Amino acid sequence: MARVLILYATVEGQTARVAARIAQRLRERGHAVESRRAEPAGMGLSLAGFDAVIVGASVHYGRHPAHLRAWLRERRADLAVLAGAFFSVSLSARTKPIAAQRYLRRFLRQAAWQPQQTATFAGALPYSKYAAWKRLLMVAFVALAGGDTDTSRDYEYTDWDAVQRFADGLALPLSQA
Repeated sequence: MARVLILYATVEGQTARVAARIAQRLRERGHAVESRRAEPAGMGLSLAGFDAVIVGASVHYGRHPAHLRAWLRERRADLAVLAGAFFSVSLSARTKPIAAQRYLRRFLRQAAWQPQQTATFAGALPYSKYAAWKRLLMVAFVALAGGDTDTSRDYEYTDWDAVQRFADGLALPLSQA
């Protein structure tokens, strides 16, 4: 049984949902999992006692959160001796998977971290959670991509089977450690 930290940065909550699903799956496989939201303040989190770190972040306007990137850079020596994985959640993963992979690679390069496993997952369009200005902006972006623009409802694009496969792919090496 491995002790796993899942650290995630989320804005509207979809990345938190993905992190929770991964945590649930790892617990079902017998691992001890601690999940924490990565806040810009209070990132003094210690990695002592963990066997693995899984980091997840959402993409907004083509970028992952700067505070998470900075934290990864600061902890790169600690991360280098732990099993590691990273997942990225974005709307791009649904319709532009090459762009989603580019965002992921750029973030990891800037963070100076090379986790053993990575994944991109499609996110959600929670129109009901957006402020009026953001809803208008998102409708414009989504319309250009030919996506769902009916703001009277929310849309979820996450492939939960893919999330489960990712978690299962993490669980096996952890069990053998």
